[in-house]
Amino acid sequence: MTDFFEFEADFVDSLRCIPMLVRYKLDTCGIKLKLAEWNQMNQESRQKLIILPCDTDSQIHNYRDYIQQLVLKMTGKPVAELPIEPDPAWLNTTTIPRSVDEKAQEIGIIITIEAWENLTILQRFVLIKLSRPSHENKNFLPALVEFNLLPKS
Repeated sequence: MTDFFEFEADFVDSLRCIPMLVRYKLDTCGIKLKLAEWNQMNQESRQKLIILPCDTDSQIHNYRDYIQQLVLKMTGKPVAELPIEPDPAWLNTTTIPRSVDEKAQEIGIIITIEAWENLTILQRFVLIKLSRPSHENKNFLPALVEFNLLPKS
């Protein structure tokens, strides 16, 4: 899976920002990659982070090792680590996280449990990330449209 979202179209050619697919993998393996570290990487390294699988325990371990070695080699410093959530909200199809629900309601949208269940894991991850108060969420609305949760105008 190397698809990008439509709302990422303004930067995927240059990969100047960390794509959601990579952010998902980083959360999965417990790595906090800074944008400055991402921007120090060459295109080949960025592409590798996009295409490397990060699903099984061994793939997650290998992905984590790859990033740790890459950042250490580039910066001379270890990459920051995050705790890995044992039960991340994006895997829960029966509960819409409060941040997503509140952000959707701010723009007059109600996301049903049925709609939430029908989203992919990555789509749920994206909505959770884009709905957090600390995140610039200009892409929340375009993501809702892209995920067919809001009619296209």
